[in-house]
Amino acid sequence: MYKLYAFWSAPKPEDAAAFEEYYASAHVPRASAVPHLSSIVTTLTSDGLEGGEPATYRVAEMVFPDKAAYEESTRSAEWAEMRTCAGDIIERFGVSLTVALGEEVTGTPTA
Repeated sequence: MYKLYAFWSAPKPEDAAAFEEYYASAHVPRASAVPHLSSIVTTLTSDGLEGGEPATYRVAEMVFPDKAAYEESTRSAEWAEMRTCAGDIIERFGVSLTVALGEEVTGTPTA
């Protein structure tokens, strides 16, 4: 599997409810419509490691069967709509978006 991780910074506290409403009603449906997407999981973070602040506000994980499927999806109209929506979120709420991509590697715990 090939995965895309989207890390969103926090909006201003007074914008959090509007951010969440727009993210859920506009952005997630657009992301969910991207071709070749196997699954999508979004997380609103609440806790950082060992009691610290979370490093990000929201994380989205988009899973594709393989890198070729991901690359093909990036050439779709649905991908373009999702990217435009992400830009709207950044502009409207003053947040940042960091993206990382990679192949999933499954290991076995040794304990």
